[in-house]
Amino acid sequence: MNRYETLLLDTASRDERLVVITAENRGHMRTVPPMLGDRFIDVGIAEQTMIGMAAGMAVRGRVVVTHALAAFLTMRAFEFIRDDVAIANAPVIMVGMVPGVLSDGNGPTHQAIEDVSIMRGLPNMGVFCPCDESEFIDGMRVLLESRRPWYVRYINTPDLAISRVAFEPGVATVVRGESLHRPNVTILTYGFLTRQCIEAAEELGRDDVQVRVVNMRTLKPADEKAILHAAGTSELVVTVEDHLLTGGLASIVAETLMAHGKGAHVLTIGFPTWFTPGRLDEVLANEHISSAAIAHRIRQRLADIVHVPAAPPSSTHEVTHA
Repeated sequence: MNRYETLLLDTASRDERLVVITAENRGHMRTVPPMLGDRFIDVGIAEQTMIGMAAGMAVRGRVVVTHALAAFLTMRAFEFIRDDVAIANAPVIMVGMVPGVLSDGNGPTHQAIEDVSIMRGLPNMGVFCPCDESEFIDGMRVLLESRRPWYVRYINTPDLAISRVAFEPGVATVVRGESLHRPNVTILTYGFLTRQCIEAAEELGRDDVQVRVVNMRTLKPADEKAILHAAGTSELVVTVEDHLLTGGLASIVAETLMAHGKGAHVLTIGFPTWFTPGRLDEVLANEHISSAAIAHRIRQRLADIVHVPAAPPSSTHEVTHA
């Protein structure tokens, strides 16, 4: 039994309101169905039906957790999520499987690399993108008690060697370089690529480039204080995400800086379009989001900043994107 199965079954034993629904995606919770009985429902390949059912049960007092491939969950069922869950503020937790680069060998039809953008644009919807299995479990414990709709990127990768801070929506955590008060670079990231960012920071550190890495954890609500602190204390702010550059963390950072009248040198690393399918390590290399590639891109951007002529003093500064 894995840790997610244990969480679901422990919660179900304490709270008879819990219902688990899947759209033929039960590989991560094979022991759950027989133990939950009629509180486990598999609707088959019918994501719209699943969301409609979940919304109806949630508004009548149930705690509902749904599961489907992230691409199909966020797009095929979007109208149902918008009308029945988000607008109604129904407490449905939607867990998207194989999001971002984790779809590796699957093609564009199965790639969820616009899911954050789609979900964060909805009223009342929260977006949680954990960096490893422990963070996923810790966050889900909180979300199960939150009584609001959430979209969650599922992850079960091995735990990172990082200090742990109690999960709180809208609060980011520094996972590398916490003691650095004015680093050369602050990397803002989330999800699976947090590991690559930490490794890139270690590589840059060997070249005497001081790098802080911030795990955003939730993209809605986003930790605006963490973004503004990064902009105010670093020579370069870098966003790294396995998501389209439009609508994800890169957009969140730009929106936050503009809203507060702040400027910064910003390097955005993500997908301009769908990625070429392959093994996970091949995808990271081909799309230049491996730890080595991230470090290289940061070195290049820092070199550009050094050679940019100093601008005259001004009360505002333009946000620059690579």
